Amino acid sequence: MNPIISSIIYFAIGMFFCAIGYKVFDIITPFDLNKEIDDHNVAAGLAVAGIFIGVAIVVSAAII
Repeated sequence: MNPIISSIIYFAIGMFFCAIGYKVFDIITPFDLNKEIDDHNVAAGLAVAGIFIGVAIVVSAAII
């Protein structure tokens, strides 16, 4: 398969799972992450960044 097409497919898979991970984390937490980030809550932003990094590590390990 063409490496460019493979990269695009892996990117799409990674973004899909990052979005799913964000939604699951938003459902689990008792507060609205979007509202907290809009209110400049740094802790909420760091939590979301951690979720994205964690999901990205798992997806990259599954792809390789």
